[in-house]
Amino acid sequence: MQTDPQTPPSDDPQTADGVHQELIPEPVLSDELAQAQEEITKLNDQLLRARAEVENIRRRAEDEAAKARKFAVEGFAESLLPVKDSLEAALADTSGKPDVLKQGVELTLSQLKSAFERNRLLEIAPAAGDKFDPTLHQAISVQPAEQPSGTVVSVLQKGYRIAERTLRPALVTVAQ
Repeated sequence: MQTDPQTPPSDDPQTADGVHQELIPEPVLSDELAQAQEEITKLNDQLLRARAEVENIRRRAEDEAAKARKFAVEGFAESLLPVKDSLEAALADTSGKPDVLKQGVELTLSQLKSAFERNRLLEIAPAAGDKFDPTLHQAISVQPAEQPSGTVVSVLQKGYRIAERTLRPALVTVAQ
């Protein structure tokens, strides 16, 4: 839309392309600006507080994890103390009676098994004929046998797991 140079300008504000502009009084703009700045300040404060809270949570979690790692073996160590006491008692025995010594060793082994069970430390002792499992067993040798190929023939040394993790695989011989 073009304006005629001979047409007098009107009181209606328009841009050169003919779009109407609304004039907002300056005091209203100042109030809106102040409100917007106040809102920005408030949101910045909330952001800083949220960041601080996240940092505090992260730091607390790191501290808790460090304490858990530091004291994780405490329960296991406590359950082994009676075993140590029994071994020391066996060494201090001067009776010289083999039966007494054997009973003491059996009692000590029972205490050790109990400590293992309380701490979820499980034996890996496959029976002859069990399928060889490389996550639980380590084959020391392969030998001809009357049982199916790939099965355990004998156990040379028991293995151990804690929870679902193999600490030491059982050492086995496997059927060829």
